[in-house]
Amino acid sequence: MAALATVLASSTVMTVLGQLTAVVVLLPSLGLLVQQFVASANDSPRIRGTQQVEGSPEPEAREGPQR
Repeated sequence: MAALATVLASSTVMTVLGQLTAVVVLLPSLGLLVQQFVASANDSPRIRGTQQVEGSPEPEAREGPQR
């Protein structure tokens, strides 16, 4: 009976550690997702390089390689 309890306890611990590892791995992605939601809710670009500076020329349209 003690062996069964030990196996179940170790299995539970391994499952919890696996879940925590998955959450830790996905946290950076979740942070970016929240940042994008906040930026879209505020309707302001928060990503560097997306704002057009006054007086600067429009970006050139680039085409793919000629075939």
